[in-house]
Amino acid sequence: MAERETEPEAERETEREGALLGRLRAMERAAGEIGTTLDVTRTCRELEAFAARHLRAATTVDLLAEPGAPPRRAAVASPAEPAGRPEPAELSGRPESTDPARHTDRSVAGPADDPGAPAAHRLSVALAVHEEEPLGTVTLIRTGGGPFSGDEVALARYAARLAARHLGHARRLAAAEDAALHLQRALVAEPGRPHPNLEIAGGYLPAGPRALVGGDWFETVRLHFGRSLLVVGDVMGHGLDAAVDMNAYRTALREVAATDLPPHRVLRHLDSVVAEDGARRPATVLLVRVDPARGTATFASAGHLPPAVFGADGSAELVDLPVGPPLGTGVGGYEPSTRPLRPGDTLLLFTDGLVERRGEDIDVSLARLAALRLPRDSGPDQVVDQVLHRLGAHGAEDDVAVLAARIRARPPQ
Repeated sequence: MAERETEPEAERETEREGALLGRLRAMERAAGEIGTTLDVTRTCRELEAFAARHLRAATTVDLLAEPGAPPRRAAVASPAEPAGRPEPAELSGRPESTDPARHTDRSVAGPADDPGAPAAHRLSVALAVHEEEPLGTVTLIRTGGGPFSGDEVALARYAARLAARHLGHARRLAAAEDAALHLQRALVAEPGRPHPNLEIAGGYLPAGPRALVGGDWFETVRLHFGRSLLVVGDVMGHGLDAAVDMNAYRTALREVAATDLPPHRVLRHLDSVVAEDGARRPATVLLVRVDPARGTATFASAGHLPPAVFGADGSAELVDLPVGPPLGTGVGGYEPSTRPLRPGDTLLLFTDGLVERRGEDIDVSLARLAALRLPRDSGPDQVVDQVLHRLGAHGAEDDVAVLAARIRARPPQ
């Protein structure tokens, strides 16, 4: 008699174990299918696809941009299979009591114009991790069949918490990258003021959507007698350390340039100073001293790529000049080179990210720049915009910094 009484209990225990195993399997699938990237839109689509496939319900995901703002529809999907519950071996169990602040589960009657239509069951789950503020809402609607079971509600809440955690990581990463990019642009976009007799334009692009700060920069320094010093540099490496070294180079250069030394002697002094500090990373630097009164430009290069000159007719020419070693080696050996600037000429200084491409010889890369033909009489702003666009710099694999300058035309007397 006692043996027969234990049989129902054993069956119930087997059912509970099967239900638990089914829930664990479903949660394992959720962990593998949701949050495969740190992209907000893709994570929302992975969530709705998982819910539509495993809970067989039409699913929508609505995100809140910020507290109090209206939600944004981020993803929507129809059920992958006809409406109805998943197979009992996957998920089963009776409805259970859960936190009403985190989800609602109710039946919705069929359309008024079709009284015979089956009722729809609606489940709304907050996109939130534990007690954090919700990032949005996941809504599941199943037409026909019974209400969502307790196991289904638990799975929906687990998937929503999983997605919320990944969405939180993605948002924090995006905020950090945005702050870093603004920092980098602030560092490179605030050069000293050149003399009014010189028109300038600059631009900076990070290396891809996941780049933080780096070591590329440009600068202008006002000198005596209406002259200006143009600078573009590239500290080796990436990241915060490169940005710190870049700022150190930039500060030192301003101090040395204020002495009005010729460009090659500025490089010699910087090289000796940096070589004494073994913690600084090497850097390539190009200096150009522009003298509008004489219509000349004097160059000095520390391991940097040559600049280009765009004529008034839009044609380009690479400047042939001697190249010394990068700063920080202590070797020195920098030499000056001077050339005239014709009326309408625009100088273009740039870092290697503008032209270099993986697996391509640098001479081929520079030839691509020299082959550009821009609209006639393009000024510094137009030259920067056109070159960045035509060379595909927005998709470059390295940071890009460019500086363009043109002697301002004098009004007729």
